[in-house]
Amino acid sequence: MQIKYLSACIIFCLAIILFFSVTPPVQASVCRNFQGHQICIISIKRSAKNYWEYRAIVSVDGVKRPLEVYNCRDQNKLEADGKIVPFDDIDPGRLICRYFQNKR
Repeated sequence: MQIKYLSACIIFCLAIILFFSVTPPVQASVCRNFQGHQICIISIKRSAKNYWEYRAIVSVDGVKRPLEVYNCRDQNKLEADGKIVPFDDIDPGRLICRYFQNKR
């Protein structure tokens, strides 16, 4: 009878230890003030084939944008609808290219 309770207690303790040892992934983002706007890089992935291209989801002043491909070599972006647009003055692409140019 005591062995049943002992094994149940050990299993319970192991479950508690396992529960507290696993940490959920943290969603970290890089936020910068850029020309009067807060631009946050929510997720970013560099192209393996074209190292000057970044696929990124960003938010500008708290408004999340869809996935866009930023081309740092030609200074343009491929929008979600397939249009290629040059960077604006306050475009997140300028921040992405400036921030990651020294990270290579």
